[in-house]
Amino acid sequence: MIEAFRRLSSKYNVKIIASNDVHFVNADDAEAHDRLICINTAKDIDDPNRLRYSKQEYVKSEEEMRAIFSDIPEAIDNVAELVGKVEKYKLDHDPIMPDFELPEGYTDNDEYLKFLTYLGAKARWGTLTNEHTDRLDFELEMIAKMGFPGYFLIVQDFLRAAREMGVSVGPGRGSAAGSAVAYALRITDIDPIKYGLLFERFLNLDRISMPDIDIDFDEDGRDSVLKYVVNKYGHDKVAHIITFGSMAAKMAIRDVARVQKLPLPDADRLAKLVPERPGITLADAYNEVPELAKERESSNRLIAQTLKYAQVLEGSVRQTGVHACGIIIGKESLDNYIPLCTAKDTDLYATQFDGSHVESVGLLKMDFLGLKTLSIIKDAIENIKKSKGISIDIDNLPLDDKKTYELFSNGETTGIFQFESPGMKRYLRDLKPNRLEDLIAMNALYRPGPMEYIPKFIKRKHGQEKIDYPIPVMEKYLDDTYGITVYQEQVMLLSQSLGGFTKGQADSLRKAMGKKKRSIMDEMKLMFQEGCAKNGYDETTVNKIWQDWEAFAQYAFNKSHSTCYALVAFQTGYLKANYPAEYMAAVLSRNISDIKKITTFMDETRRMGMDVLGPDVNESNVKFTVNKDGNIRFGLGAIKGVGEAAVLQLIEEREKNGIYSDIYNLVERVNLNSLNKKNLEAMAVAGAFDCFTSMTRAQYFSLDTKGSSFIESLIRYGNTAKTIKSSSQHSLFGDAGGFDMVKPEPAQCPDWPKLEKLNREKEVIGIYLSSHPLDDFRLEISTFTNATLADLQNLRDWLDRDVVVAGMVTDTRNGIGKNGKPYGSFTIQDYTDSFRFMLFDKEYVENSKFCVIGYYLLITGRVQVRRFKDDEIEFKIKKINLLSSVKDELIKSVTLKIDPADISHEMIHELKELVMENKGETELRFLFINGEDRISLPMFSRTYRVRLNNELISFLDDFPGIEYKVN
Repeated sequence: MIEAFRRLSSKYNVKIIASNDVHFVNADDAEAHDRLICINTAKDIDDPNRLRYSKQEYVKSEEEMRAIFSDIPEAIDNVAELVGKVEKYKLDHDPIMPDFELPEGYTDNDEYLKFLTYLGAKARWGTLTNEHTDRLDFELEMIAKMGFPGYFLIVQDFLRAAREMGVSVGPGRGSAAGSAVAYALRITDIDPIKYGLLFERFLNLDRISMPDIDIDFDEDGRDSVLKYVVNKYGHDKVAHIITFGSMAAKMAIRDVARVQKLPLPDADRLAKLVPERPGITLADAYNEVPELAKERESSNRLIAQTLKYAQVLEGSVRQTGVHACGIIIGKESLDNYIPLCTAKDTDLYATQFDGSHVESVGLLKMDFLGLKTLSIIKDAIENIKKSKGISIDIDNLPLDDKKTYELFSNGETTGIFQFESPGMKRYLRDLKPNRLEDLIAMNALYRPGPMEYIPKFIKRKHGQEKIDYPIPVMEKYLDDTYGITVYQEQVMLLSQSLGGFTKGQADSLRKAMGKKKRSIMDEMKLMFQEGCAKNGYDETTVNKIWQDWEAFAQYAFNKSHSTCYALVAFQTGYLKANYPAEYMAAVLSRNISDIKKITTFMDETRRMGMDVLGPDVNESNVKFTVNKDGNIRFGLGAIKGVGEAAVLQLIEEREKNGIYSDIYNLVERVNLNSLNKKNLEAMAVAGAFDCFTSMTRAQYFSLDTKGSSFIESLIRYGNTAKTIKSSSQHSLFGDAGGFDMVKPEPAQCPDWPKLEKLNREKEVIGIYLSSHPLDDFRLEISTFTNATLADLQNLRDWLDRDVVVAGMVTDTRNGIGKNGKPYGSFTIQDYTDSFRFMLFDKEYVENSKFCVIGYYLLITGRVQVRRFKDDEIEFKIKKINLLSSVKDELIKSVTLKIDPADISHEMIHELKELVMENKGETELRFLFINGEDRISLPMFSRTYRVRLNNELISFLDDFPGIEYKVN
């Protein structure tokens, strides 16, 4: 072989080069890389047919290469010559702006941008003041100097097109909202002059960088805008930005464990020992969790190997994808500037450079973001139009609406953009915001660090703490935030006013403080002190101001961004406060696939006094809508297995020719090719045919003597009916010739039991809708539990506390451990979440009788540090009760609170009748309370004891004048 190479080299005068196929750096990495191959090819390490390498694919030294190619040393010598011929060059390039096609009469981007800007400014502000024109001229000059007019023209063009296509566009985000030019062009919808937003926070000559305008679209409209851009600039000039998904610590453990066939419980245990924190590495985890560090020396070879190779592979690229919103647009075909590749689930190319390198090549990057909240707003506006005939102009809402601020002041912000966390609700109730500026400030303050200033902010708003300004001129910039520096823009403006900083210097100060660049801050401190001294300000006061900035400015927030998002929050609050049903219908529609959120939003809807009704072929539309009674009706399009096309034609027929009188009428009228068997079955299970009260859900699936289901018989009937109707329309007399269609009859069968009906319903809807399996135990749950399963997701919050939870068993597992002792686990689910409990040895033997899917349990336990494992927290089960027996086993008495004025013969008669019918072992007590005289008289029944079943509880819930408490 070597001689053959030499002959070819001599014959063609081409030198021989020796090389080595390199896949990893060090020889020691071979075993880890072998496992990486298994991970990437979804194979096990012991699979005889998997892809393998020789394990020699590491970077070899010159000595190793010379030893390998000792019989052809010139092949090694020639490598140096080859390396010497490699030319070095930089990939960095000045910005390459796409060509924007100017309309006839314009030859210059600067000129056309100025024309559009002033045209838009007059539409925005009407008569322009000197402040307006000075600001616009300053920005236009800066944009021209930096070479970015084309950028603004491109963005305003596709935003104009988006609005013309009916796509919802957000008011802006980030520092771009500080641009008056962007506001005039409708790139943003926040008036930067009114709210004191700064252009230099976005662009300035002292910080040359590509402009970065992130744009929010509604989820459905984002793709339409992207298609417009592709059509305008060309498929070869638009691409997604690639992303590289790397293995984080937990994922590395799980991946290596899988290919090594480490048992799942062991892999799960090791992964859970890694602290839940973004950016955590295995090296950090070993330092923080001694138990995990010990496992590296485990006697179990698989465990030790798993951790060893996981640490080597941690950070490796696991897969590629495309950026969720990053798009680049080129002046010419992109392959002239950057390597491209194809990507899954998109027709566009993807760059082979990630986002951090795209801009350095000079390419224009834009973020097209799909914001669910904009979709919710759009849906809510459509709902309002349908139910009330009112058209809402979301861009021109009254920003002083009292009902909206009452909603925020009451903390009723579930479903409100950026304002729905429990902590935020608590602060809102204290703050009682009554203007947009308060919402802007809260949006900026509610984050780690500045949160500690919120109580001071609230006290100052309500006059409970004096607002002081060290220097009077500071009031102009700090008035909106009650003398507290909240925003980066305030620091920038004050540094200019007090210390004479230029706009660019002020932005550099903002950046240095935010990134804690000590050397730059020390330099700027001297500049600030000198500038303040020239303006006659006291040195001690100036130093105090600087100290305050150093303490807080690192947390100071971008006011431009906060203002944009506070406006979106106000818009959602306005819709919820003024059109609650229509808004909550939109919220539910856009969260139907998230079980945790949908449960929360349905609870909120009920709190607001509205019911969420199941799907109904005579009332539902595609999405959640509001019916004539003001309740929310589930959307037919949200039923799994029912296509939107099928739903649309059903709705169209209903609106054209009236509601469906029965199931026969429905199959006679709808197109059974689009609304097929699968669709009809899913709708029946979901309860969409419950409006036809003559049939139960089970009957639609009952079988006839030939083994056909009733739904199959209905489809045959519907198709036959259409055929006869079609032929009769072409007959001489236009009738069916006296032929009567025989309607199929469903077989008589019992309806599904409640639990089966609910479980089937959940399969096609995703949630328990008509009721919940736990509804029968609401009294027990409200009386005895002190936590939900969602609360247990953060066990550390409950450390050293007794906890009682309840739920339905949804999954069980069991096995025999390596010590020969049994273990098991069971998962329960409540209204909020699910949680898995582990049981070992005797604990499992004692409680295994409860590990049955479908059982309803009340679990009492304690959250504590695991024995012998100080770094682990566990939920230690103390006792398990069946919820069905809780009333009899745990409830000792029930006390009825009654005002004597409410006692009537009717009350006495009905109560006595129910007590007689529901005899049991629970003591019956009475507490007669006279509110006016503040007199109470406790009594108890000597002769009657009751059984608290659902009938009695329902009576007590509904009967006016009676309150009850169980003990």
